[in-house]
Amino acid sequence: MIANIKIQLVTFNKYRNLLKKLVIRDIKVRYRKSFLGLTWTVLNPLLMMLILNLVFSQLFENDIKNFPVYVMIGNIVFNFNSEATTQALASMLGNASLIKKVYIPKYLFPLSKVLSCMVNLGFSLIALILVMIFTKAEFYLTLIAIIIPLIYLLMFTIGLSLILASVNVYFRDIGHLYSVLITAWMYLTPLFYSINIIPANIRKIILWNPMYHFVTYFRMLIMYGKMPNIEQNITCALIGICTLIIGTLIFKKLQNRFILYI
Repeated sequence: MIANIKIQLVTFNKYRNLLKKLVIRDIKVRYRKSFLGLTWTVLNPLLMMLILNLVFSQLFENDIKNFPVYVMIGNIVFNFNSEATTQALASMLGNASLIKKVYIPKYLFPLSKVLSCMVNLGFSLIALILVMIFTKAEFYLTLIAIIIPLIYLLMFTIGLSLILASVNVYFRDIGHLYSVLITAWMYLTPLFYSINIIPANIRKIILWNPMYHFVTYFRMLIMYGKMPNIEQNITCALIGICTLIIGTLIFKKLQNRFILYI
């Protein structure tokens, strides 16, 4: 097992530059022929925050401190995961011609989608800081610890992306089904409402939602200046690690037959 891990690390290092080029390509393709280009990575979360704030502020603003920042944190975290997994889902089919021509470790394609969305996440966090300044939100030292939930979230997103990318090769309907599930997932994640207003029986369902735990972790660090306790860290870490391991195993088991279906 250790020898296999070493081989994988050597392979990853060998194709590191290719991964970088794939990430850059994904970013360029996304904003090709766009007048504002990368500026949209900052504008998008700002515009979404304004829309959600206009729609839901009258309903929930009294229950939530600094509603615009609350909404924006949830939206940024959830959108990273949904955007990355949606793009990764189609990554194998989208690169079918390249996969058929030359040998490239196939996991690079979904991984590049996740990492390109991670770049967008970085710009979105800049937009969040601007909103925090505008709304006169307090900045806490715990903001430095944001790298911790980012790692947990990244592991979870990569793992889920590997699962979706591999299964979609065999079952093309997954793409259509996932777009519906994402919408349901969004409403089951407290992005623009507080979990405290949810009835106890539904709250139990939300507690099984991985994105609820990630969003809550980010909000605790950024909005409330608190470090999540050991239990919350273990929960997020286990979600991330387990999903990454399961995703890796599924992808590794199915990847050798991809070429027969793409």
